Amino acid sequence: MELKNSVIAITGGAQGLGFAMAESLAASGANIALLDMQEDAVKAAAATLSEKGVDAQGFALNVTDESAVEAAFDAIISHYGKLNGLINCAGIMRDGMLLKVKEGKVVDKMSKQQFQSVLDVNVTGTFLCGREAAARMVDTGSKGVIINISSVSRAGNMGQTNYSASKSAVATMTVSWGRELARFGIRAACIAPGLVDTAMVAQMRPEMLEKFLSTVPLRRLAQPEELGHAAKYIFENDYFTGRTLELDGGVRV
Repeated sequence: MELKNSVIAITGGAQGLGFAMAESLAASGANIALLDMQEDAVKAAAATLSEKGVDAQGFALNVTDESAVEAAFDAIISHYGKLNGLINCAGIMRDGMLLKVKEGKVVDKMSKQQFQSVLDVNVTGTFLCGREAAARMVDTGSKGVIINISSVSRAGNMGQTNYSASKSAVATMTVSWGRELARFGIRAACIAPGLVDTAMVAQMRPEMLEKFLSTVPLRRLAQPEELGHAAKYIFENDYFTGRTLELDGGVRV
């Protein structure tokens, strides 16, 4: 796929990983539609990308709101007339143990709200945005790519029942979409990173971060720019579909 003059939508695009991917694609001449809950931040991020000479627009969006997602993708088509790609980068973490046990007695449990809130954003949000992006691509005859962001945690991780379940679901949806949408000229792919050097990771306790890094053969975090490069590869390689690209520094569990 040729990135120059294409139109790529990115959820969670106002900062961090989403914005790094946007910068990488904009540098290749792609026009960018940023979608994020933070209206001021997403408008500012779009303005920054516009300085690269591309048409960048910011749209405030809660990815769990079905009608809002539909309206946002309508607005993208109204402005650009087409859609060639989507990166589902919006996501949250609400880590916690399934049970907290003290002196042989259960003193706390992961609540339904803690579990469901992560699935609402990471799974339902990905589903809604992927569905609407695919529908707009078909309606406008725009061949393109949908990239979902999974995680090394999709294999299961202690203290991440909700997050691991959500990222496993994202990876399997990718396989389904790759098979269903190919006949329309739409590819689906997934990137599964380990920890990425973003503001969210900077909030981790130093001892927890060091413990994770000890399991990484390369002994460092992924850089956001490296994720942007991975997304660029997927967009440009027309034979990549229905698969997950692991970018975890060799952790693979």
